[in-house]
Amino acid sequence: QVQLVESGGGLVQAGGSLRLSCAASGRTFSTYAMGWFRQAPGKEREFVAAISWGSTVTYYADSVKGRFTISRDNAKNTVYLQMNSLKPEDTALYYCAARLTSGASRRETDFASWGQGTQVTVSS
Repeated sequence: QVQLVESGGGLVQAGGSLRLSCAASGRTFSTYAMGWFRQAPGKEREFVAAISWGSTVTYYADSVKGRFTISRDNAKNTVYLQMNSLKPEDTALYYCAARLTSGASRRETDFASWGQGTQVTVSS
């Protein structure tokens, strides 16, 4: 298992930006695909973005495509989510997740390790 710690959440006005970070423990981070998911109050957790181990493949939810960018720095064992043009509907608890294989995935059940989440609140 890999330990994941998210940071970078906060309160931002609509149209603003935030960058989330997820620091991973372990020496094999570079072999894991990574993902971001989010859960808004009263809703199920949903896929946001995913990236393969070598950053060659990325996936995005339609709702964030063109506004969010997932990236990773394997030397720093960190994955990022740059969020621009934020909307109130982006308000949620954002989770980082690790898939213990190299290929990116949109499926929540493919991810074995999860962080505790970081809150993002977008005011109108």
